Amino acid sequence: MPRPARWEAVDALRGVVMVLMALDHMRDHFTTAHFSPTDLSHTTAALLFSPVGSHFCAPAFFFLAGLGASLSLGRGKTRSTLAFYLLTRGLWLIVLEVTVVSFAWTFDSHGV
Repeated sequence: MPRPARWEAVDALRGVVMVLMALDHMRDHFTTAHFSPTDLSHTTAALLFSPVGSHFCAPAFFFLAGLGASLSLGRGKTRSTLAFYLLTRGLWLIVLEVTVVSFAWTFDSHGV
């Protein structure tokens, strides 16, 4: 039985959500704005709408995670196989967070 094709719209939505979140995170590091982006007396439209847009990112991530799990079940994975995959993926993400990402933010190898 041939594998069903990927849903390109889901991948595109994931990409848009990641770009919105990256723009919001980069704002703190690449602007000279030392005020809250929601302070209407100082902000610009771009600074104001970057955090507003990112408020939709967390629900979109959860929706897309559930959709991906549902699509995996629809493609023939069993619940136990999918649960093991998601568990091991989550554990790897935690390991990467406390090692690689921590080092990338601090450049301190003693905290790793």
